[in-house]
Amino acid sequence: MVQEYLNTPLRERNSFGIDARAARLAEFDSAESLCEYLARTPRTTGRTAVIGGGNNILFTGDFDGLLLHPVGRACRIDARGGDRVAVHAEAGLPWDDFVRLCTENGLWGAENLTAIPGTVGAAPVQNIGAYGAEAADIIESVEVIDLNTLKPSIIAAEHCAFGYRESVFKGPLRGRVVITAVNFRLSRTPHPNLGYGALAAETAALGEPSLENITEAVRRIRASKLPDPALIGNAGSFFKNPVVEQALAERLRSRFPEMPSYATADPDRIKIPAGWLIEKAGWKGVTRNRAGVYERQALILVNRGGASGANIIALAEAIIADVQAKFGITIAPEVNIW
Repeated sequence: MVQEYLNTPLRERNSFGIDARAARLAEFDSAESLCEYLARTPRTTGRTAVIGGGNNILFTGDFDGLLLHPVGRACRIDARGGDRVAVHAEAGLPWDDFVRLCTENGLWGAENLTAIPGTVGAAPVQNIGAYGAEAADIIESVEVIDLNTLKPSIIAAEHCAFGYRESVFKGPLRGRVVITAVNFRLSRTPHPNLGYGALAAETAALGEPSLENITEAVRRIRASKLPDPALIGNAGSFFKNPVVEQALAERLRSRFPEMPSYATADPDRIKIPAGWLIEKAGWKGVTRNRAGVYERQALILVNRGGASGANIIALAEAIIADVQAKFGITIAPEVNIW
């Protein structure tokens, strides 16, 4: 089934709480209903895009086109024996519900990604990640509908071009396909991923490194750092953590011995927390035109009530310019700007 809305408000459909409207929005509950709807619906003006939970989007104006919103939430766990377990989840399932289902069934692999807002369908697009884990670690394939041919296909994980907050769905396939479901592969064998220091300490405080304790530890850490979108508009981390040449990192460390950094797969490149750079540049807690930098975590930009998308963009651009001037590093938005 498809439910269509015309000239519909989007304020309640994006976690920044930005006032915007969509010329058309269609909620679909299956790949079949989506194909039937698109086959009979002319798309003569504007663009076609997909909106999940609206948790990683910043609207800078009205959307003059068609927004597709998946609402199918079915999740099927392969009941066969063995260590590796297949899980099929429809795109509209809230991501945290998916993680909860996995942990309740004793399946390892998704626990570090608990409490991330959004939907299953959005997870591969952004290759969501937290506390040393990424969606790419457990995704086996992604089911899509081609918007031009209206034919379904399955894209194996090795062809998704997963990277740090990147995928083929943000690149060559952006605007060309709609994700309708994701297939995951998890494990029955415990393998706690506690490389992130704060997570290890918080889990230890709760007891053994069980699925229940790890997910609870993640929830506590996130609650201590991240604002609730129901209380203050935000899209989580606004900026990506920059990866820089080792030489630049060493020059900065000579100036700032306390600077945190993390190794990458490339020994010549180092990841530096964008939140540290922003805070060190003096932006933490700053507010301009109702758009602000969250006082507990400088990586997050917030709508303090009444900010427009343009206000938030202006703040982000000022931060980017200042970080570049002070550190010689260009930070880039993680949020999708529409």
